[in-house]
Amino acid sequence: MHDKLNRMKEQYESTPIPDELSSVVNKAIAARRTKNRTLPWLAGVAAACALLFAGVNASPAFAKAMSDVPVLGEIVKVMTIREYAEQDGSTEVHIETPGIANLGNPELEQTLNNKYLEENKKLYEDFKDEVAQLNHEGGGHLGLDSGYEVITDNEQLLTLSRYVVESAGGSAESRQYDTIDKINHLVITLPSLFKDDSYIQVISDNIKEQMRRQMQDNPEITYWVEQPGVESDIPEDLFQSIAKDHNFYIDKNGKLVISFNEYDVAPGYMGVVEFTIPTEAIADQLVSNEYIR
Repeated sequence: MHDKLNRMKEQYESTPIPDELSSVVNKAIAARRTKNRTLPWLAGVAAACALLFAGVNASPAFAKAMSDVPVLGEIVKVMTIREYAEQDGSTEVHIETPGIANLGNPELEQTLNNKYLEENKKLYEDFKDEVAQLNHEGGGHLGLDSGYEVITDNEQLLTLSRYVVESAGGSAESRQYDTIDKINHLVITLPSLFKDDSYIQVISDNIKEQMRRQMQDNPEITYWVEQPGVESDIPEDLFQSIAKDHNFYIDKNGKLVISFNEYDVAPGYMGVVEFTIPTEAIADQLVSNEYIR
């Protein structure tokens, strides 16, 4: 069993990842930089785990899986190109890595797929390191679930959402999005949608307004946002502004959606929270209405 695990581990770690990935990204998607936030493991848990993986592209069933993948925009295909799955006592891991095919731009396609492979390889390595540390400390539950889903699929846009759920007693979820212009073969960044940086304050103010309105309408909803007449014990934790390259996507109706990971702006029971920004609120800041309507 150990020999088999070692052989699988060696095959996984031998997967080539281009050394110049960042430069390819710069040329292909106009210097897009995505902040990859990995939430820390919750304290007081430990487990030893041998992490198996299966490369779907090396599997005998891969040919059949390829024939079953969904076709997007009658051209682009999204599929699982690598999958890891293992359950061993108090530890459990499941990671699915997406791949994009028939995008019409081989360089962009390879850049995105290599990015997904590289990031999930790091996710695997971080999990392995955490397991070793927790095993040294002695006992507990540890889980990791990562996958993807297609959020938007129309003639022009493909939005791919990738999620990571870490669990150790409680759980924490984070998400990343890539919104791809399938016609012009580029990844859309948040700054590219606007004339200048004024969108940051406009969107932030709109989100604060939505937060306050939701809390007023539903007492079970809580956001960490300043409220008139209410003092916060930790004012530095209150939501102030989105980042220039904040996590976002464009939904099927052509609306801009701003996403926050679990615990970013609200207690954990709120989960991942999203705010659809009314187009009229940002109309003056938009470069055009090609994507946002």
